[in-house]
Amino acid sequence: MKVTRDMVDRDLRGSYVAGRIIAGFLHTRWFSPLVLHSSRSVLRGKNIKGLVCRQRHIPRRDGGSTIRVRVYRPPAAVGPLPVMLYLHGGGYLHGMPEQFGSTIKDFIETEPCIIVAPDYRKAVEEPYPAAFDDCYDTLLWIRDNAASIGGRTEGFIVSGHSAGGGLAAAVSLKATDTGDTRIAFQMPLYPMIDDRQTSASAVGNDAPVWDEKANRLAWARYLDGVTNVTPYAAAARCTDYTKLPPTITYVGSLEPFRDETNTYVENLRRADVPVEFEVFDGAFHAFDLIVPDAPISRRANRFLMENFRKFARRYFPQAKQHEPDSRSATSGSAG
Repeated sequence: MKVTRDMVDRDLRGSYVAGRIIAGFLHTRWFSPLVLHSSRSVLRGKNIKGLVCRQRHIPRRDGGSTIRVRVYRPPAAVGPLPVMLYLHGGGYLHGMPEQFGSTIKDFIETEPCIIVAPDYRKAVEEPYPAAFDDCYDTLLWIRDNAASIGGRTEGFIVSGHSAGGGLAAAVSLKATDTGDTRIAFQMPLYPMIDDRQTSASAVGNDAPVWDEKANRLAWARYLDGVTNVTPYAAAARCTDYTKLPPTITYVGSLEPFRDETNTYVENLRRADVPVEFEVFDGAFHAFDLIVPDAPISRRANRFLMENFRKFARRYFPQAKQHEPDSRSATSGSAG
């Protein structure tokens, strides 16, 4: 899919050139390790103003080194709160929880909850299943420790952006396959889920920020050495959607993930899974994080937060009800 500047939403066009430059850097093998190292040096341990922020190191089930996780909660809340596993984006190659601080704060201010966000291993250091294992181990840690951190124990929320959305979909799938724990609902947002990259929106895509070349390189590094790609590695390979939890997601019309997200949603709906879904016309990948104040980004954030509130109250029905807050419509950002 060829993408011209005129196809981009007018409020995002000012970022078209910069977005193409970002995509160009992502075509190289050296850029992601550099970004990962730089972000760790600058952002690691950064707190979010207005939230209670903690850092923990939790064990891996394979006995390896611990997983660094960030735990966020509102400064004052009544009773046990829903717990969300939040998985950051970065193409499986870079990123860390601290970069998504504004989104995390939006969730907590929209509907009080506890968010646990692991700094999972990146493919530039260790390919699949390292990231997936870290995320799933964190979910099981939440299951076993929810009460001790002030959380509800009857079910959990799984969410993430981009590669984090792909991990969220995979983690939810394994949890439902195994029955290890109940997922109340999931939010895999413009998820990176199809390694085959054969859809019309993926082939030849040259949109800003994340295009076909960046996508192919990222998948090659994430699946390096993998000979049998399972749905836990690429959730679009799932063949049974019947046990998956209620889902909230959205995607831009110009990004490579448009068609795979559409197909994922169609499969969920055919399996009678409740879904809230929207395509934002003229939007490239991660538009809402890169240009958070654009009207289209505000609409996307409003869609997400309004549905998050609705699902939280529906699937955690005994939670204390809170009056709508204007902060729920504030835009997310990369933090």
